[in-house]
Amino acid sequence: MNHEHASDKKGFWRSRSVWAFLGFLAIAAFFLFTEHRAHALGVLPFLLLALCPLLHFFGHGGHDHGAEKGDKP
Repeated sequence: MNHEHASDKKGFWRSRSVWAFLGFLAIAAFFLFTEHRAHALGVLPFLLLALCPLLHFFGHGGHDHGAEKGDKP
């Protein structure tokens, strides 16, 4: 009979291949960030300007300003 115990199983994070993949992923992310930093950070002001209308549209919640639906000013 083959009985497996919980201590015999390896966890997902204890696998060498997972740690190797995470290492390569970290190296790739580092080089991607350092090589394209000027492009990525140069776009941020334009993204903030593009988000202003969306934030204004979705941030007000329909312009009720806290009034009940049946109330009239």
